[in-house]
Amino acid sequence: MQPVDREFFRRDSRIVAPELLNKQLTRNGRSGRIVEVEAYAGSEDAGSHAYRGQTERTTVMFGPPGHLYVYFIYGIHWCANAVCGDDGHASAILIRALAPTAGLEDMRRARAKARRDRDLCSGPAKLCQALGITGDDNGCDVIIGDRGIQILDDGTPPPVEPGQGTRIGLSAGVEHPWRWVVTGDSNLSRPV
Repeated sequence: MQPVDREFFRRDSRIVAPELLNKQLTRNGRSGRIVEVEAYAGSEDAGSHAYRGQTERTTVMFGPPGHLYVYFIYGIHWCANAVCGDDGHASAILIRALAPTAGLEDMRRARAKARRDRDLCSGPAKLCQALGITGDDNGCDVIIGDRGIQILDDGTPPPVEPGQGTRIGLSAGVEHPWRWVVTGDSNLSRPV
């Protein structure tokens, strides 16, 4: 497996997102194939945390690309995004689901309430819990593997025709079809 290079991420999130499918998100021996993603497009996207500009919370989204933007949601869960685009322009991809590939015993311990392996990483908060990603990882570089977190390419290409639909759980920007999935994968948070 090879690290995905920075130039891969130095493009618009809506271009990168479907190409991120089937890459591996890894952390210290735990890993999963990325099977569901959502793109966020900064100032032109009312669903983006960066829609109204840069804040202390969203600084990482403004670059450089290839870093992880980790945020807290509902006061209880962490979610992880791969930062894309040029420096200064907020663009990111929410990693929504993984198909676990390694470190399943550690994932099961981290997600003791998961009844089946397909429930370990079938949502953005679940996958962060399974891999142990928290706010302490905000800003880590997924190219060089800061804090043991990397996005790797094992040679599996993205789907030729990924499933595509609207994003989930938003109050604004819900109309954009910027969610892509590996169609039929049992680990999706929700089918398209």
